[in-house]
Amino acid sequence: MSGAATAHPAALGAAGGAGGARVATGELDLTHGVVLYLEGISVSFDGFKALDNLSLSIDAGELRCLIGPNGAGKTTMMDVITGKTRPDAGTAFFGQTIDLTRLSEAQIAQACIGRKFQKPTIFERHSVFENLELSMKADKRVRKTLFAKLSADEHQRIQDTLKLIHLEGESARTAGLLSHGQKQWLEIGMLLMQEPRLLLLDEPVAGMSDEETERTAELFLSLAGKHSLVVVEHDMAFVSKIARKVTVLHEGSVIAEGPMEQVQNDPRVIEVYLGR
Repeated sequence: MSGAATAHPAALGAAGGAGGARVATGELDLTHGVVLYLEGISVSFDGFKALDNLSLSIDAGELRCLIGPNGAGKTTMMDVITGKTRPDAGTAFFGQTIDLTRLSEAQIAQACIGRKFQKPTIFERHSVFENLELSMKADKRVRKTLFAKLSADEHQRIQDTLKLIHLEGESARTAGLLSHGQKQWLEIGMLLMQEPRLLLLDEPVAGMSDEETERTAELFLSLAGKHSLVVVEHDMAFVSKIARKVTVLHEGSVIAEGPMEQVQNDPRVIEVYLGR
C-alpha cells in the first residue's frame, strides 16, 4: 500500500501555502527528501470518481512507475499535479512548501514540473537543435529571443542533451522527419532543457521499436537521481527494466505499492490488471 500515511508538514498549515516568491525564485524545499506529496486527493466528473482518496509520495531523485487498467485515474492524477484539474478534496505539495492546488498550470511549469503526453509535441518544421534551443529555460521576452546569441555554455548544454537523448547525429535534421521514437526522445530533451525537478511521462515507449524501447530505458535510468521521474506505462517488460518501485492504481486509489516482483505477485493486482 502507499507509503503516504502521515500528514505532510506543510499540509498541517496549508493556509500558508506556497508564496509566489518561492515559485518565482525556483526554490524547492526538499528537507524531508520528498519531491511530491499527494494526500486524500479526490476528483469527480459528473458523479464518476476519477480519483478516490488517493495518497502517495515520490522521493527526490526517484524513478517511480505507475501502472493500472484504463480508467484507473493515472492521467487524472497527472492533471492534478500539473494544475489542469483541481481536486475536490485533498492536498498536493511539491517539496515541503509549494501547494500545487493554489497555482496555475503556467506557475506549476515555472516551478520546474515537466510533463510529457503520449503524443510527442515538437516544432516539426524546425531542426532538432532549434527545438532544444527554443525550449531552453531562459528569458523568453521578444527582444531577448530575437537578438540573443547562444553562449558557449548554452551551446554545450544543447550538445550534452543531444548526446543524452541519442540524437547527436541528427542535430541539423528537420524534426518532422524523425522516427516516432526519435520524436519522443526529442520531446524529453525539450523538457530537460527547462531544467525540471520532476518529470511526468505518459506512456513514453508506446509505438517504439524494441531498440528504441531499450534505449529509452537506458535514458530514464541515467536521469534518475538528477531528476525525479513518474512513468505511466502499460508495457510491463519496459516497466520491469526500469522499475525500482511500482504503484498500482485501480478505480482512483492506490491498491498496491512496492518492488516489481512484490506487485506482480499481489493477488488483487493480478485480478484487476495483470491477469487480464
